[in-house]
Amino acid sequence: MFQQESDRYRRDVGWMPYAWLVYLLFFVAPLVAGHPTRLQVGASIAAIAVFLPLYFAAFRTGGRRQLIIAWAIHAVGAAVAPINPAAICFFIYAAAFVGFASRPPAAIVWIALMLLSIVAQAFWLPLDHWTWLPAITVTGIVGVTNISVGELRRKDRRLRLAETSVAEMARIAERERIGRDLHDLLGHTLSVIVLKSELASRLADRDPERAVAEIRDVERISREALGEVRKAVRGYRSEGLLDEVANAERVLVAAGITPEIAMAPGALPPDEDRALAFALREAVTNVVRHASARRCWIRLSADGGRTVLEVRDDGRGGLAPEGSGLSGIRERLREVAGTLERDGRQGTRLVMSLPAPRSAS
Repeated sequence: MFQQESDRYRRDVGWMPYAWLVYLLFFVAPLVAGHPTRLQVGASIAAIAVFLPLYFAAFRTGGRRQLIIAWAIHAVGAAVAPINPAAICFFIYAAAFVGFASRPPAAIVWIALMLLSIVAQAFWLPLDHWTWLPAITVTGIVGVTNISVGELRRKDRRLRLAETSVAEMARIAERERIGRDLHDLLGHTLSVIVLKSELASRLADRDPERAVAEIRDVERISREALGEVRKAVRGYRSEGLLDEVANAERVLVAAGITPEIAMAPGALPPDEDRALAFALREAVTNVVRHASARRCWIRLSADGGRTVLEVRDDGRGGLAPEGSGLSGIRERLREVAGTLERDGRQGTRLVMSLPAPRSAS
């Protein structure tokens, strides 16, 4: 499972591997600005020739193989540092991969071992300590930071997988429900139609009047069945606010978020019901994807004659620029004279308000 997650990581980085190569400038700078010996030039070129294939290979794999590559890059730095001290940049590259190759507990151990290795080399090799202190400091910072980033990416992928699984299970359950409904609705009716049709066929010569009566009965039953099917189809199409509340509860539970739901009884006009259902779906989607919340409160109430739907979470909050989801909510509510208020000071709080129904004059 972890190997699969690590493999997905390499598909998420895009152009970043090429951007991170900018740090090699610190390695080649002494060769350009100083007066390097032939040994320094040759060793540095060989180091880059070994490093680049390892570096790009690390983005094509994950887990244990990625960890082995990280240590190989670390070894390149250790081998070349006595000749070109700027090779300490390879220690930083190596530590950067560890956070994505291992879970946090193991990654912390590997980072600690890398730092101990650098400290040991600092004492054993006759180099200025000011060469090693930046290497130790930056390697530790980059390693710990990428441990956190790697774990956040893994959690995000697991969350998206859970969301996809819940949606798939909901689709399967819906297909099964439709199948059961159609069987219950049409199974008996079609059996009766077949029996009466066969009976009318046998009576056509012996008792034409009874055969005609049976055919008329078949026509009546068929019309009733058609009406029932149309009614069922309308029911499937009308996914209103209450259905969306039930779906939101399932999605939140699947994402490990505790839902707290309070719904005031009352009927809404169809257009307002659809608008609030859409708003609730988008709001809960944002909670699941972006909030990192533990609890989510959903409340429908009447406030001063207005219908108010509130969705609140205890997540990271903030007032990041609105995406297409919130813009869509505002647009849907605007069509029914509704409003959207957003508060990101403590978690995120969305208040969707609809005007009171107009009284008849």
